[in-house]
Amino acid sequence: MAQVAHQGAQHYLGLYENREAAQSAVLEFREQHPSTRLRKLDSVRRNHVRCYDEDTLMAQRAPITDVIESGVKQLIKISTASGRSLRCSVDHAILTPEGWAKAGELAVGDAVMVAATAPRPSERLVPPSLRRGIGVWTSMQRERLIADTDRCHLCGEAYPREALALDHVVPVAENLRAALDETNLAPACQDCHTRKSATEQKLARRGGKIAVAKPDPIVSVAPDAEEMTYDLSVEGPWHNFLANGVVVHNSYNEESGRYRELEPVFYIPGEDRKLVQRGRPGKYEFVDGTPEQHAALGKTMEDSYRQSYAAYRELLADGVAREVARATLPVGLFSTMYATCNARSLMHFLGLRTQHEQATVPSFPQREIEMVAEKMETEWARLMPLTYAAFNANGRVAP
Repeated sequence: MAQVAHQGAQHYLGLYENREAAQSAVLEFREQHPSTRLRKLDSVRRNHVRCYDEDTLMAQRAPITDVIESGVKQLIKISTASGRSLRCSVDHAILTPEGWAKAGELAVGDAVMVAATAPRPSERLVPPSLRRGIGVWTSMQRERLIADTDRCHLCGEAYPREALALDHVVPVAENLRAALDETNLAPACQDCHTRKSATEQKLARRGGKIAVAKPDPIVSVAPDAEEMTYDLSVEGPWHNFLANGVVVHNSYNEESGRYRELEPVFYIPGEDRKLVQRGRPGKYEFVDGTPEQHAALGKTMEDSYRQSYAAYRELLADGVAREVARATLPVGLFSTMYATCNARSLMHFLGLRTQHEQATVPSFPQREIEMVAEKMETEWARLMPLTYAAFNANGRVAP
């Protein structure tokens, strides 16, 4: 069943065989009855965005793997003390000093993580553990390479062995290959060795700035326009990106009735859906229903959907929060989500949620989830035919 709100009224568009057909009817209606909503955003797929290591908060680059149209949503505008502003839906996740939070849960005084810079930390060219090892080896050569009385190669003065140290003529930080070359070692008095070591610290790289994320207090949260929204899917390991200077999560998972008004798109079983359960618990089968049963089911479900959605809309009009009003809606309401998985996880899912003659372990899923699994399996077989063939050859059991 498809229904659409336009200029304060509900327009019933009829019954459809599947969700896609119902959505097409809604889109066609909206094209014929345009509004002032913004609906277009140029694709940025295959480009890169700035993302952040969530452990160190240092900036990185990440490729965009997909752009997902998330539907028309009511937006809010979040402004920060540094002058940044972000327009987003209330269910979009934003990085805060305490972790991820929904935009609709943030308030004035909270902080969000924004793009910033910090002084570049000193970067020694020789790791401390390696430098200590070189020092131990150098000390072991001291008795052999320094005479009882020897001269400092820097000042030329004579000193007893106890007052001399072995110095790397070519500094270790300048040429690591010469660190264990005894021809690069020469006696040096303590004063000269100390001064030379201090000057060698200048070889460590310092200065400049690095890009990091830092907290920025929120100064205002205000309602904004209603527009078509989009989500980016960003390649891992850090699934975030920078939007108008604010660190946000790369995509949503499932649409939330807590933050947006749910669309009236409902499920009515097709004629091929077996309706009658026959047999005892634990050992039963489903058989076809009669035409009368299908007709009664369709009418009853449609009436129920109309009544429950009307009640939902009335509660919203009375000012009841979405997260409370949605409790009146039935389980037959369609939802949308965007998820990712690897091939092995998908194999586990298909093994549990499909019936197949090649399956070593039989499964008895509910038909509705099996319909979803069949769509996923068809696409996976197209993308990874060799892996798919191996999965079936292995009795549809994941390795």
